[in-house]
Amino acid sequence: MSCTVHSAAITAKPAVVSVNDVVVTRDAIAREVQHHAAPSPAAAWKEAAHALAVRELLLQEARRIGVVTEPLSDTEGRYETDEEASIRGLIEREVSVLTPDADICRRYYEQNRHRFRSLDIYEAAHILIAASARDAKAYVQAREQAKALLAELHVHTERFAELARSLSACPSAAQGGNLGQITAGQTTPEFEQALKLLEPGSLCAEPVATRYGFHVIRLERKIAGRELPYEAVAAQISDYLADSVRHRAIAQYIARLASRAKIAGIDLAGAEAHRVH
Repeated sequence: MSCTVHSAAITAKPAVVSVNDVVVTRDAIAREVQHHAAPSPAAAWKEAAHALAVRELLLQEARRIGVVTEPLSDTEGRYETDEEASIRGLIEREVSVLTPDADICRRYYEQNRHRFRSLDIYEAAHILIAASARDAKAYVQAREQAKALLAELHVHTERFAELARSLSACPSAAQGGNLGQITAGQTTPEFEQALKLLEPGSLCAEPVATRYGFHVIRLERKIAGRELPYEAVAAQISDYLADSVRHRAIAQYIARLASRAKIAGIDLAGAEAHRVH
């Protein structure tokens, strides 16, 4: 469990970071960096420094008002540290979060109906000509083989299953290349995009390149996703809105604490978003 904060403002060459004269050491920041995915090492350092500064701010406030909270454990036997428990106890005590009522949830659903749909289902088959981009010569040969195969199938579509069994490098070859029903996220992005562009009964116009090689794809059938009724997603919406409200409330609370604290080396009061868990 950790305290993670985004959108930190910090000098290009980080100064000493401190909260009410308590220094957040460079060694601590260096250890924290691994927990922050960022586009660059400098950005990760900023996020790590920001997270630890907020953590220190909250711990100081918990000690000041005498928060005592027993550490919790999860189903896998992991325990909170005493500091994590103190931060959780402080947030539970000081940050009030209202649960969204049914009217708010219903209004969110009506304004975002497009987000609540079942996934499109594709029934498809393919033939994989395996290739690695690391072997330039073999890669070119595989692409040419896939193109020739596709040209053959445009003339003799009835041979798809036969050619899949004899040529495909995918285990689906045993089923004539049949992949059964596919939904979003079950194939590579390139394969999924190709399926979206195909009409039922058609072959791809060109072999589709993925990290596995080149695919000749045929879409058998598409079952369009349908809009889900409010009752099916009401709990999901309630949880999402409650989580959003909680994060905003925590962000505002941290900003208030920071505005009263002596902060050096980093801007906490001006942060746009905070996440504590």
